Amino acid sequence: MLNIPWVDCRSEDPSHLLTSLRRKLGVQGDIVSPASRAKTKEVFGEELTPSQVVERICRDVQNRGLAAVLDYSVRIDNVALDGESIRVPASELEKAHRDADPDFLAAVRRIRANIERYQKAILHRDVLVETVGGFLKERYRPVRRVAVCVPGGAAAYPSTLLMTVVPAQCAGVKEIAVLVPPTKFGAYNPDILATCFELGVHEVYRLGGAHGVAALAYGTESTPKVDKIVGPGNLFVALAKKYVFGEVDIDSIAGPSEVVVIVDSTATPEFVAFDLMAQAEHSPGSSVLIGWEEKILRETLRILDSRLQDMERGDLARSALEEFGAVILAKNAEQACELTDEIAPEHVHVATANPEALAERIDNAGAIFLGHFTPVALGDYAAGPSHVLPTGGTARFAGPLSANDFLHATSVLQFTQEGLEHLAEDVIMLARREGLTAHLASVEVRRRRNN
Repeated sequence: MLNIPWVDCRSEDPSHLLTSLRRKLGVQGDIVSPASRAKTKEVFGEELTPSQVVERICRDVQNRGLAAVLDYSVRIDNVALDGESIRVPASELEKAHRDADPDFLAAVRRIRANIERYQKAILHRDVLVETVGGFLKERYRPVRRVAVCVPGGAAAYPSTLLMTVVPAQCAGVKEIAVLVPPTKFGAYNPDILATCFELGVHEVYRLGGAHGVAALAYGTESTPKVDKIVGPGNLFVALAKKYVFGEVDIDSIAGPSEVVVIVDSTATPEFVAFDLMAQAEHSPGSSVLIGWEEKILRETLRILDSRLQDMERGDLARSALEEFGAVILAKNAEQACELTDEIAPEHVHVATANPEALAERIDNAGAIFLGHFTPVALGDYAAGPSHVLPTGGTARFAGPLSANDFLHATSVLQFTQEGLEHLAEDVIMLARREGLTAHLASVEVRRRRNN
């Protein structure tokens, strides 16, 4: 039987469970598998934490450039590259597109249109505020050059290309580089390459991990420096993005995928079981089921246990459910919303009779899916908002990747003599109190000249 943690809030305090989940799902850099620890010792000859590994790699790439990147490609990825083969040639991208399944490309085009419609609708516009003797403006311009990380270790993710590249294009970014690891699911995957070509992305690097992030953050002889790095990846990619932040901008520090599913008696247990499995099959992936009616929770667990064996990644999903999952019997709907807010998950699926009302009571979530026919998979693949979302509780202050993340704002101010006079006395007062006499003088000298 599925051994998933169960908490009954009528008699237990769920805080210990939530604390445990936060510790496991946060990007702390101290929770790794035995295989990862063994690989670290093989590569570096000593035991290091993931944070130490990332710091060492990033510093090495910063100091030695391309030579360090190629060295780590051999030692970590077991792939020998050079300054030319590190980039996927245009001929390979074109061939992958030419040989691609027409139905696959048609789906890519439809999804791209969905994403464009949504992202262009939410795009920031310049704002002009008129004031006495002048105007103030918030002006937006696209980031010049960005890198997009696309995972490729356990599966191929053309969806991530769509969910990162298309928002950048909607913002007007001119130069987009794709980082995808040199694997059969990454830079050697025809669906990935065909999607790049379909989207008009021709700068694709066979790079993953921390050395890939560092190569584009610092720039090398073969990988020109970018201004921003976005997209998901494993723990080492997340920590590398954290390390290079400040040298470049980043979107977020992503951890394992998460979902909280809130149910009442109107939910269909089979639907809910697959919603939980869908996140758990990422492995690691966290699935938390919350409801205030015990019968629906028990029935969902029964179906979940029986259907896991039917899934291709069922064993992985079962392990993730037992290690990162939970079932919480809340006292009522209000507590279910409070617990969800405390978790602040990446995805929330509200499968209840009146999902809109409950959703209004939830502040902390990356994306909220309402009703019985809005599975998270719709958002992951096709609806329009990006599936790059805040994880590990960061939905308390962060939101989904969007076209607006590829814009940077500039304040523009212009005043006439009248406008200067209108503000002068207040500026002089504060400048005098702060002892910044040159600030004060820069206003007074203009007033004297015009008297």
